[in-house]
Amino acid sequence: MSSAWKVVGKVAKPIAKAALVAQGEAADWPDEWVVTAMEVAEDRPDDWIVEVYLDRKPKAADIRRIAALFEDGAPELAAESLPDTDWVTESQKGVDPIVAGRFRVRTPDHPADPDATELIIPASQAFGTGQHATTAGCLAMLDRMKQDGIVVRNLADIGTGTGLLAMAALKLWPGALATASDIDPVCAEVVAHNLALNAMDDGPERGALLMTIADGMDAPLLQTRAPFDLLVANILAGPLIELADDFGASVAPGGHLVLAGLLETQEDEVRAAYRRAGFRLARRLVNGDWSILWLRRRATR
Repeated sequence: MSSAWKVVGKVAKPIAKAALVAQGEAADWPDEWVVTAMEVAEDRPDDWIVEVYLDRKPKAADIRRIAALFEDGAPELAAESLPDTDWVTESQKGVDPIVAGRFRVRTPDHPADPDATELIIPASQAFGTGQHATTAGCLAMLDRMKQDGIVVRNLADIGTGTGLLAMAALKLWPGALATASDIDPVCAEVVAHNLALNAMDDGPERGALLMTIADGMDAPLLQTRAPFDLLVANILAGPLIELADDFGASVAPGGHLVLAGLLETQEDEVRAAYRRAGFRLARRLVNGDWSILWLRRRATR
């Protein structure tokens, strides 16, 4: 009997996007359940499929929990048994490298491009490979900041996941003091592995990345190293709004903040929270349905 299953439902694009947001905001969502959403076909851009991958055959209670992601009523949900394999890795095989700004993000099985600033992220790490529009958008925004002459000496990546954005920032500002954090303890090992894979240093010195486990800004390391002149947070709209005051207290006057993980429809609410926290918009980028915001803290509050 297979131990890997998926639950599938077909919905309209806005419903799929809302389900992704609902899953991200669900505090009790099992870490081992992975949710994906995509177009059914290129010629049907408004028809999407939502898939939830589970580590066991779903019970009735599991189906109800998945159905709860759909606020106005769930579609017909079908459970399918999967082959006994690493389905996360299999799902990303053959995925082309992502190019965003000067960056090229690839898995180890793709050949290197000596003309690009490359970052290598294994396919088995489902989030943070650059495939997600918000991650690619953040890479493009960081590249634009560098082009505009922004100087960064002290940076932090909150909700780092694989460490990709923190590593990208260090590629742009190699002499910076760099800190990464995530609420998930598993990420510490993941980030250490990826730093080694990319021949980058792990540690407290300038030019190296120091990782900590934290819920938002609640960590001694983050509080000691603040204020930052660049803070990156690719998380979700709800937590971004909740963290606005904490980020305002953690970014130096005149410093920079890159926010992502918010749908374009959520942008006004996020921007309003950050205006109240002392930030103004420097630039915005829209990648698909997602907004990436470059904000700058006012020199005086």
